[in-house]
Amino acid sequence: MTNQQISRPHMVDLDVELLIIGGGPGGYTAAFRAADLGCNVVLVDSRTTLGGVCLNVGCIPSKTLLHAAKVISDAQAMNGHGIRFGTPEIDLAKLRDHKEKIIGKLTRGLSGLARQRKVTVLHGTASFSSPSSVTVIGEKSNCEIRFSRCIVAAGSSPASVPGLPYGDPRMIDSTGALALADVPKRMLVMGGGIIGLEMATVYEALGSRISIVEMSDGLIPGADRDLVAVLQGRLAKRCEAVMVGTRVSRIEPQPEGLLVHFNGTQAPAQPELYDRVLSAIGRQPNGKRLCAEMAGLHVDERGFIPVDDRCRTNVPNIFAIGDIVGGPMLAHKATHEGRVAAETIAGHDVRFAPKSIPSIAYTDPEIAWVGLNETEAGARGIDYEKGVFPWAASGRALANGRTDGLTKLLVDPVSKKLLGAGIVGVNAGELLAEAVLALETGADIHSLMHAIHAHPTLSESVALAAEIIDGSITDLFMPKARTAI
Repeated sequence: MTNQQISRPHMVDLDVELLIIGGGPGGYTAAFRAADLGCNVVLVDSRTTLGGVCLNVGCIPSKTLLHAAKVISDAQAMNGHGIRFGTPEIDLAKLRDHKEKIIGKLTRGLSGLARQRKVTVLHGTASFSSPSSVTVIGEKSNCEIRFSRCIVAAGSSPASVPGLPYGDPRMIDSTGALALADVPKRMLVMGGGIIGLEMATVYEALGSRISIVEMSDGLIPGADRDLVAVLQGRLAKRCEAVMVGTRVSRIEPQPEGLLVHFNGTQAPAQPELYDRVLSAIGRQPNGKRLCAEMAGLHVDERGFIPVDDRCRTNVPNIFAIGDIVGGPMLAHKATHEGRVAAETIAGHDVRFAPKSIPSIAYTDPEIAWVGLNETEAGARGIDYEKGVFPWAASGRALANGRTDGLTKLLVDPVSKKLLGAGIVGVNAGELLAEAVLALETGADIHSLMHAIHAHPTLSESVALAAEIIDGSITDLFMPKARTAI
């Protein structure tokens, strides 16, 4: 079969060397890499555009709206520095159009890359019919695809709480929140993880009165508490309520809004009425939506497909990558797994064995971390040394008017090699890259210290945190770190 874009209303059966199920970052990366290595590739995706959740209703649109939110909050912050702007006039239709233009530009780019590589793209829902075939059901056509090899990159979906009124249009998930239908006067965010807090950041800046409820005893459970405390302090000032150790027990749809009942340590005394409730309690893998049993493919109780370090499943000719295989549900993890799967299929000796996978909450302030954190070190009994540089001592942070941040490094007490890093503050996600590279290359604090960082920058904080561990910092007075010359 010759690779080509297929749009016929009825299709005959297809035979292909490599089939990829899912057109998200992992799926299209695998498809493009495999095509570059000479494979005949068909990619099937349920959406009409490539890019998956990340590009269409996730990473990209959320960052577009977060940028708009940052412009608003930055303008407000300048009031205290002698520059006053008027109340922003928000044209939601134009903001939505701006968001859609960015998505459209990127999805068109992916379609062009697929055509250039002669990757056949089919739009429909794929389900296994045997270990070497799938049935694809689409709006325009149905077909049976027989494959030699397959990569499953079917992703994940928003999780839900049984018994809540998800059929009510005022109850939305992250996709609904990114649609930006309106700016509710009062909104509850269920879930204090990254997705919920990013959307809380957007809607609070646009004018909603936000409340956040989280079942665990703190926001963003995967991050260290000292990092989260900085964000939580800012949210406490800007939101109506931040309720941790608390859960939603019942939601009653009323004509005037959604009446929410709570229980837990910080539950309100009475039910609260909201115009919108955003359910952001996490995501669940799509492993049980593929008729995997027809292929003999193992799917665990939660819907994950186990794989080895070459992304191989229990079925020799089927691979899996991304959210559906477990681990952090992050686009950058999926893309690296996609390359490993494609290169393994092409005969290369590669493995997915990263020393670290960075995580970032694009909130205000951002929280970013990689490698070992203090919570994990304590639970595993790992010894470490720590250096924490407060942004209150950063000239650039002071000039920016945002000293609410810190940079933390954890190192091995003997080798002084970096074990992990955590940063909270404006643009923390961009600053994390140096620590990611240091972890992957086995760098120690002396490498970080002796690399001359430009001044004044926030990136200096990484080197200064290393100097704190070394005991040679001059930007702070730390008597315990003083040594004789």
